[in-house]
Amino acid sequence: MTDAQTIADHWGKGDVYSLILETMELAGIDPSSVTIEQLAPVDHFHARGFPATVELADVLPIRRGDQLVDIGCGLGGPARYFAKRFGCHVDGIDITAPFVDAANRLSALVGMEDVVACRHGDGQKLPYGDNSFDGGYTQHVTMNVPDRRAFFSEAFRVLKPGAFFALTEHGLGEVGDPHHPVPWSEDGGGAYLMRPADTIAALEDAGFSEIAATDIGEKHLKGYHSAIALAEKGEAPVFGTHILLGKQAPLIVRNAARNIEERRTQPVQILCYKPG
Repeated sequence: MTDAQTIADHWGKGDVYSLILETMELAGIDPSSVTIEQLAPVDHFHARGFPATVELADVLPIRRGDQLVDIGCGLGGPARYFAKRFGCHVDGIDITAPFVDAANRLSALVGMEDVVACRHGDGQKLPYGDNSFDGGYTQHVTMNVPDRRAFFSEAFRVLKPGAFFALTEHGLGEVGDPHHPVPWSEDGGGAYLMRPADTIAALEDAGFSEIAATDIGEKHLKGYHSAIALAEKGEAPVFGTHILLGKQAPLIVRNAARNIEERRTQPVQILCYKPG
């Protein structure tokens, strides 16, 4: 099995769309009238979920009619949010085929298939032409990218001059290796964390400029602690990303928090630009 397939299988196997639909109905949500707001607890499948997407959107210079690329689009929640909020079009790409299938079916379910298009592929080799997009972003994807240089170079290539590129990731901390399992790896396999300074250097090598990094560890830590508290009270929501993490979800969330607390990981948000 290739490394790419191992990473893809880690994130999703089987009929992910049906799992989401079944859980939606258990939560009392009618699929025939579901909104992107109701989907948000599940389809923003990254650290802190929907609130993190909103906070990222708040700092991005997106204009109505822009063409954006979401590299590692997952279930398409962020792409649908950006498209609706800004009146733009988003092309998404993800290495996990069941996620892409679910993303496109969910977009159709909420009537957004004309403005959000997701496809199966690898961010290290994007299937788009040069200078195609007004902006791009990737949320908690790069921890699973073996060739960060290729990933950033491809993002740079497909962006127009002057376009923004934003990313969030769990950077490697200063104190030892992370405890596993974590959201992006069960045992350390398929994980390629980099220290934030090295990520910034890789972005510079790819050609990006005006690079600004923000430590978002405390926000993630609060989010993890909130999820842990709800689980301990038996009040975890029926419809949430834990259905995608599986039986190890409680341990995964605890380790994610512990790693930040022990400075084994350092979550960051980075915004930069392709020179105009």
